[in-house]
Amino acid sequence: MIVSDPVADMLNRIRNALMMHHDTVTLPASRVKLAVARVLKEEGFVTDFQVVKGRVDKEIKISLRYMDKNHPVITGLERVSKPGLRVYVQQNEIPRVYGGLGVAIVSTPKGVMTGTAAYRQGTGGELLCYIW
Repeated sequence: MIVSDPVADMLNRIRNALMMHHDTVTLPASRVKLAVARVLKEEGFVTDFQVVKGRVDKEIKISLRYMDKNHPVITGLERVSKPGLRVYVQQNEIPRVYGGLGVAIVSTPKGVMTGTAAYRQGTGGELLCYIW
């Protein structure tokens, strides 16, 4: 299946799995999705992720994290830059999500990283999404 916005598809699959209290979610693999999953793991939003061989191509299996049985760690996901309207930010324009409680994920020339890390490295880039 061809998806016009793979990152939005990833966020929607995670959101749907969290609403149904699933332990894991599986989605098609790509370099950007792997980088976003790595940032989610580093920030403590997911337990782990791994690349597995699917029926046709590689897939990413993300283990979701919950505070207790019914309350997920991720309470919200929002896609910012879309294929029809890309959003780019400079170092001094990187937003804080919920006063620092959330994370802005930025695709920079140095790789995909959090907004805080991009600010510290002195680089801007495409603002992919907010997660809180």
